[in-house]
Amino acid sequence: MRDRGWAGALLAGLAAASGAGQAAAETSALVVMGPAGAVARVITDAQSCPDILIDGRARAMRLRAPAATVAQRPTLSKVELSKPSAFPVTACEAPLPRGARKISVAGRPLPAPKAVVRRIVVIGDTGCRMKEADHAYQACNDEAAYPFAHVAARAAAWKPDLVIHVGDYQYRENPCNEAVADCRGSPWGYGWDAWKADFFAPGAPLLAAAPWVAARGNHEDCARAGQGWMRFLDPAPLSAERACDDPASDLATDDATPYAVPLGGGAQVIVADMASAGNKPTAADDPRHAQFAADRAVIERLSRQAGFTFLTLHKPILGFAALVKDDHPFLAPATSGIQSVFAEADPAILPEGVDVILSGHIHVWEQVSFSSGHPSQFIAGFSGTQEDIVPLPSTLPPGASPAPGAKVEAFSSWVDGFGYMTLERRAADRWTVKVWGVDGRLMNRCEIHGKRSRCEKASV
Repeated sequence: MRDRGWAGALLAGLAAASGAGQAAAETSALVVMGPAGAVARVITDAQSCPDILIDGRARAMRLRAPAATVAQRPTLSKVELSKPSAFPVTACEAPLPRGARKISVAGRPLPAPKAVVRRIVVIGDTGCRMKEADHAYQACNDEAAYPFAHVAARAAAWKPDLVIHVGDYQYRENPCNEAVADCRGSPWGYGWDAWKADFFAPGAPLLAAAPWVAARGNHEDCARAGQGWMRFLDPAPLSAERACDDPASDLATDDATPYAVPLGGGAQVIVADMASAGNKPTAADDPRHAQFAADRAVIERLSRQAGFTFLTLHKPILGFAALVKDDHPFLAPATSGIQSVFAEADPAILPEGVDVILSGHIHVWEQVSFSSGHPSQFIAGFSGTQEDIVPLPSTLPPGASPAPGAKVEAFSSWVDGFGYMTLERRAADRWTVKVWGVDGRLMNRCEIHGKRSRCEKASV
């Protein structure tokens, strides 16, 4: 492993400054924003849950999931490249009352939600890719090749009020090929060791910095890392039916009802799932069709609750993906599987109340704005996972569009580096976007005004 250098020093300094040093060898903590408000989560190697101190009053945390090893279930990998998921840790939780100001567990402070959110960090696709089917073995032990710890430290130092993760937290599906030295010995599979290595350990400074809005990625579908997602990050109550242990429940569990998180001052973020959507239009007889149609109806209803709405979901609805066929690269809509269903309800695709879409899945940073009344699309899938093999073009071909009727007026992308995105509120419907490289350099600056956005380094 390379010397941690400035990143290691920054991580240590952040832990000391925030009081976020670990209270036990296997303890992680965060605050998750969900449909019922803020929830404190603690993952500990103790067999029982600790008390939580909220504004000077001690309360018992409730058990979310006990330590267990879950029997091996079908995954997307070969049987010999899968294994049972071992969770030798206890997951605990406690709802936080609105207006809570000082929160701590075992002497560790937790960030309190703010009534008006002004500074947001957006990250996505943060795990280290190890996938035998694609012959993809990212150098997980090399912090230059897998820099999520650096990204988390930089983003935490920016002092956000909220963190939005647009999905794909855990990518260590299969064992490292022994011929690849820089991932040799890495944890793999879907148990706690892989979750800790891919997310909780490198992301610790950012977990301590602000509450989180956690969108689910396709790598957290039940046939992948869904069991850990349900134990640790999903904001809804956990039940046996929603634990991703029984494949018979996968269809229902792989799509969650959208919910809204208020940002104060007339703004909100709606969080949707639908990460199971495919790249092709969803057929009418596909069970997911009815799910996505119902999700859109909920999004439309929720979008009326605020004057300005971010829609956060892992797979982009109005973004571009660069693909290759017969050695020829070409552009394609990022997720036709959602777009096709939404367009049946309204040719405009998104409800009128949605202003900006925040997504990941495509391993780049991307911005698209439209003159046709569609919401701006931002993609922030560039925070740690191996970059896409086929990069986006520097400029769009004439007439390029990610959806029928969507007329592109501005496009920008950054395809050759890792980093994070920030949003700074100017008004409820005005936000400044900054794109930061892993080394702290400002790579681009954009302005959001309602549904439209413009970047200084534009590609159209």
